[in-house]
Amino acid sequence: MIPSASVIGVLAIVLAAAWQPALAEEEAVYRLKWLFNISVAGGLYADTHGYFSEQGLSVVLKEGGPERDAVRELEMGQALFGTASADQVIRARAMGSPVVVVAQLFQVNPLQWIYRPGELRIDRLEDLRGRVIGITYGGNDETIMRTLLAKAGISEDEVELFSVRYDYTPFFQGRVSIWPVYRNAQGVILEDRLGRAGEKTAFFNPADYGVRFVANSVVTAEKTAGRSPDLVRRFVRALLKGWSEAMDPKNSAETIRTLRRFDRETPENILSEQLAVTRRLVVPKDGAPIGSIDEAAWRQTEQIMIEQGQIQEAVGVEKALRPVF
Repeated sequence: MIPSASVIGVLAIVLAAAWQPALAEEEAVYRLKWLFNISVAGGLYADTHGYFSEQGLSVVLKEGGPERDAVRELEMGQALFGTASADQVIRARAMGSPVVVVAQLFQVNPLQWIYRPGELRIDRLEDLRGRVIGITYGGNDETIMRTLLAKAGISEDEVELFSVRYDYTPFFQGRVSIWPVYRNAQGVILEDRLGRAGEKTAFFNPADYGVRFVANSVVTAEKTAGRSPDLVRRFVRALLKGWSEAMDPKNSAETIRTLRRFDRETPENILSEQLAVTRRLVVPKDGAPIGSIDEAAWRQTEQIMIEQGQIQEAVGVEKALRPVF
């Protein structure tokens, strides 16, 4: 029997559907602030475990570094999302750049100072008086330290500010009392190295003295947030799922395995300690979800930048905060 025209038509539709390729995933470039290391663990976890794909996204994670500026790349259309610190966001807003913040990754700034408690005891800010303090001129650590000194009523002629570079020799030799590090990265490495040499270390955390200068946050252009809110929600949902899973203690072994795919130089025991420290900096202590935006800390960061002359006047930073939950 010869099939009727209607049957043939139905078969044609079915066959066409069977051969129809799956809808293409939406592409997005995500410019990180750091190289592929512990500080971007959540993004790497989301990517390698298919969380972006689950949301219909094809995301390209690009390493950051000193010469990379996520905010600038958003402006130029070279990236759809990025990671930036609060001072980058506030400075950009002051210059008229419509960048917005959709999530805050670090609840506690990883920038701290390492020191030897056997030679120096810091129980209050006044204990910094008379010390040689390492800072990176032009960096966040300079801004934070100057704020701390002003808060303690310590004038600059009562301390010696030492310009740091990538060479830790002055700290190892004891010529600098306290040295700026990222607590979850270099801090762990230096703590391990000095510990193996029989030296004890401690960390000076500005947040313990009321200075909460916001660090890494997820940013996008205001037009992206306005025109493609669903895309932004899906991206943030996938990214924060990656961070939540990566920071979950039950997934520690898998998180380290994921990191080892990108960071083969750092020993596994160091990665394990870096993960533990990062967890304390990323997971909110009040039970709020990872990625929560601390508006009070953003306002304080803006005020610090005004006091330090980095911006001339308030930019209304709360207008830039667009939490996606």
